[in-house]
Amino acid sequence: MNRLQTDISFYVKKVAGESPFLLVYTLSMPKYYTPREANNLLEIVRPMVGEMMKIAEKIQASQPELWDLAQKSAGNGGNAKLSKLLPDFDRLHSLLHQIQDMGIEVKDLTTGLIDFVCLKDDREIYLCWKYDEEQIQFWHEIEAGFAGRQKIDWE
Repeated sequence: MNRLQTDISFYVKKVAGESPFLLVYTLSMPKYYTPREANNLLEIVRPMVGEMMKIAEKIQASQPELWDLAQKSAGNGGNAKLSKLLPDFDRLHSLLHQIQDMGIEVKDLTTGLIDFVCLKDDREIYLCWKYDEEQIQFWHEIEAGFAGRQKIDWE
């Protein structure tokens, strides 16, 4: 089954003299990367993933106190410690969306694991990359996950 993204945009315009509304829609198709294209994109993606990993680590280090702070601040207008993390959450959210908008899937922010969708033999697979790897050297079946990684021996 092809992965048509569910991001369907509908635009409704009023058309004078004809039907009261004209419905126009667009389907957003997934971006498929070759290993070469994905490797070339690492120059842009690597710093973004690195920043996301640092932010996630900072948030995780503060996590034990976050729940208590959120509960305490809910009724009294906020908390300074919690407020200091809001820009981190906003930046993490922004970076995540920038990467997702390129058709790249973020899998794990602890290891910096991301997947690029690729077509191999007319089926979708993932090109798999971790932050500490120089280049994309592995792929895996969509359902196989990280444990099913195999060396790329094709282009």
